[in-house]
Amino acid sequence: MHKTAKGVYRPFGRWKSTGRMWGGLCLAVSSFFSPLPSFALPQGTPQGGEFKISTDVVLVLLDVSVKDAKGGYVPGLSKDDFHIYEDGAVQKITVFATADVPVAVGLVMDDSGSMESKRPELITAGLAFVGASNPQDQIFVVNFNDKVRRGLPQTTPFTDDVNLLRSALSRSQPEGRTALYDAIAFALHHVDSGQRDKKALVVVSDGGDTCSTHSFKELMRLIQESHTTIYTVGIFDADDLDRNPQVLKRIASASGGECFLPTDFGQLIPICKKIAKDIRNRYTIGYIPAQSGEKAGLRKIRVAVDAPGHEKLIVRTRTGYSVPSELRK
Repeated sequence: MHKTAKGVYRPFGRWKSTGRMWGGLCLAVSSFFSPLPSFALPQGTPQGGEFKISTDVVLVLLDVSVKDAKGGYVPGLSKDDFHIYEDGAVQKITVFATADVPVAVGLVMDDSGSMESKRPELITAGLAFVGASNPQDQIFVVNFNDKVRRGLPQTTPFTDDVNLLRSALSRSQPEGRTALYDAIAFALHHVDSGQRDKKALVVVSDGGDTCSTHSFKELMRLIQESHTTIYTVGIFDADDLDRNPQVLKRIASASGGECFLPTDFGQLIPICKKIAKDIRNRYTIGYIPAQSGEKAGLRKIRVAVDAPGHEKLIVRTRTGYSVPSELRK
């Protein structure tokens, strides 16, 4: 959980400044993804020399990737080039940024028995991702088989130290079954504690889950309640009975990330470098939903880009989000 001078905020959680301020304002804010941008505060009525204002708003921040038909990134777009729709209704963009800002990112690595022959390539690919990332990124490692384990020492939740990350990636020996859903759920919780507003996960697995306590439905709910972008990389042999590329595709699509299904291990390093580049080239777009106070929990999102001189642009961002019960009226 990220603490601020005014209180506490977490994605899809409460961010509050409470109490009474004589001759001033008391602002209660429900926010997810980021502290709110500047906006006009409602006017209060003085009661005994005291102003007391309470308002609830939800800020939706989206990581948006825009590429052309050849797969190249499209820089230089303006806020006016983007159009956001929530449940079909046009939304007013209140936050827009294009900078390569550091992120909190987790490498979620499958250490089940089916990964044994692929282990050296996975470690090398993970380090290639680190090398291509923003030097100020906060990175952590989650290794999983039957159990979910932190790769870094307990006293080091995040690091940018390559040697520590190499050790974290090499820490476990591939064996056992696959608790994929539990591992992603753990990583979603852990990445939330990072001191970076933007969050991402890179999940490398065959996609098959054989022993998680979380169901796929539960995991998808957690993804919809998080602002974390998830990239998935499917590593499996043709005769791998546990492979499930459809699960990897659904996880990536729901979060606004991308799923990669390489046909040979030689593609792993280029893919991990590509993911790092994608994270660094995304637009950040935010809006305050017009219907934020309604009871409906699941909201569908669509982002369109209409830029002069550009045709057939491919836009990738999350497809929706779910408002937790504590934020519903």
